[in-house]
Amino acid sequence: MELSKFVKNRRKALGMTQKELSLKAGVGLRFVRELERGKETLQMNKVNQVLSLFGYVVGPTKIEYHEES
Repeated sequence: MELSKFVKNRRKALGMTQKELSLKAGVGLRFVRELERGKETLQMNKVNQVLSLFGYVVGPTKIEYHEES
């Protein structure tokens, strides 16, 4: 699942607005909006501030390569 969808789904599951999430995570509302839109250039420490509210952090993920047929 994409990070943007993950954050949006978790936020909604907890019944939080973007503004509430930004306040609880200690980041700006603009940052939350950009994160949920899938902006490609975000500060990792801020991403982890948001994810930590859900019990997660960003970490390395193995890339699976598939051969084309």
